[in-house]
Amino acid sequence: MSLLKRLFGGGGADKTPAAPAAAIDYEGYRIIPQPSPEGGQYRIGALIEGEVNGETKSHHLIRADLIRDADEAADASIRKAKQMIDQMGARLFD
Repeated sequence: MSLLKRLFGGGGADKTPAAPAAAIDYEGYRIIPQPSPEGGQYRIGALIEGEVNGETKSHHLIRADLIRDADEAADASIRKAKQMIDQMGARLFD
């Protein structure tokens, strides 16, 4: 593959989603890491679920960060989700 194609994401990029990672519970919320493949790397992403006033709410977290390894991207997705929960709590679902 040419240097330009590798630099600009052309050709042969893996379109297969990362293997589903296990959901974790954190501070009363459920985090499901969902890194998505992009240009041979994985974009940080997660689904955050929580109960607000008896109703289950969800928030899709998507970050600009790209990581080469799927497992590392899942770990980073969990860290970012925890950070958002710590900073925003139930306001995530407003």
